[in-house]
Amino acid sequence: MDANQLNGQHYEEEIDLRELVLILWKQKNIIISTTLIAAILTGLFSMFVLSPVYHTKLNIVINMPQVYNTRYGEYTLPITTNEQYINLITSNDVLINTIEGMGYNASEVSIDNLKGRISIGQSSAKAGTVQNSFEIIVSANNPQESLKLAQTLYDNYIEFLNVMTKERAIGYYYNNFSIELKKAQMLLKSNQELLKKNEELLAQIPQTINQKEAMREIQGVMSNTSNYVVLENIINPNYTRVENDIIVLKQAINTIQDSIRLYNEHLEEIDKEKQAIAKYYEAGKVGKLESSIIGVVKTSVYLPSPPVAPTQKSSPRNALNVAIGIVLGGMLGVMIVFIKEWLKKD
Repeated sequence: MDANQLNGQHYEEEIDLRELVLILWKQKNIIISTTLIAAILTGLFSMFVLSPVYHTKLNIVINMPQVYNTRYGEYTLPITTNEQYINLITSNDVLINTIEGMGYNASEVSIDNLKGRISIGQSSAKAGTVQNSFEIIVSANNPQESLKLAQTLYDNYIEFLNVMTKERAIGYYYNNFSIELKKAQMLLKSNQELLKKNEELLAQIPQTINQKEAMREIQGVMSNTSNYVVLENIINPNYTRVENDIIVLKQAINTIQDSIRLYNEHLEEIDKEKQAIAKYYEAGKVGKLESSIIGVVKTSVYLPSPPVAPTQKSSPRNALNVAIGIVLGGMLGVMIVFIKEWLKKD
C-alpha cells in the first residue's frame, strides 16, 4: 500500500470519527435526557424501594482448652480448633433460639434466611499462629434491630456451647463411672470369695506347732540332740501366712468398697445433671441450663467490647447506585442515538 492510499484511509477514518462526534452532539439532548432519567430512577429505586441494611459487628475471642478439669476429673473436649467453635454460631440450634428470642415469625424468617444475614470474617492470623479472634457481622433493617440481633445471637451461641460441652462431659463421666463401678463390683466379688476361702483354710490350720511331739517322732534321726532347747509350742508359719493374706484382702475389700461408694455418689450426682439437661430440652432449649458442673465456655469465649448500634446503613449506597445509573443511562442514550441514525439511513 503506497503513501497516497494510507493518507486516504486515515482521512476516511478521521471523517467517520468526526461524523460520529457530530451525530452525538446533535442528539445530545437524547443522551442527556436518558442519563438524567436513568440517574433519577436509580436514585428513587435505591432510596424508596431497596430496604436499608445495617451491620453490627461482634468481635469474638475464643481460647477454648483441649482439656479442662471438673470435680469428677479431667475431660478432653471433642472439638480441637477455634475455627470449628466459631462455625457453630450458625448451627441450627443457635439460629432457632435466636429466631424465637427476636420474636420473628418462623414462616417469614427461616433458618436459611437468618443464616444469610450472618457472616463470619476470614482468618487474619499470621502464618504459624493460631487465630483466636473472629469478626461476626449481623445485618438487619434498622440499627436497633441489628444490635439486638447481634446480642441475641451471641447469648444463644454461648448457651449452646455451654450446654454442648457440659452435656458431652456428663455423658463421658456417666459412662466412665458406670464401667468403673462394674469393674469394682466384679473385683469386690472376687476378693470376697477369696477371703472366704482363706478364712476357711485358716480355720483348718493349727495356730501353733508342738515342737516336743515333733521331736519325739524324729527322735531316732536326731538321737544326739540332747543339748538343744526344745520349746513346747511355736507359731505355725502357714497360719501366719494365711492370716496375713486375709488382712491384705480385707484392706483391699475396704478400698474397693470405698471406690464403689464414691462411684455411686458420682453417678447419683451425674444422673441429676442428666435430668437437668433433659428438662432443658423439654423446655425447648429456652433459658439457662441449671448445672453444678463448672463450665469452661464463659471464661474461654468472650467479647473484648460489647457490640454497638450502627450509626449509618451499610447498603444500599445511594451515591454509588446513582453513579451506576448515570453510566448506564449514558450508554443507553448513545445506543438510542446510533439506532435512530441507522434507521434514518435505511
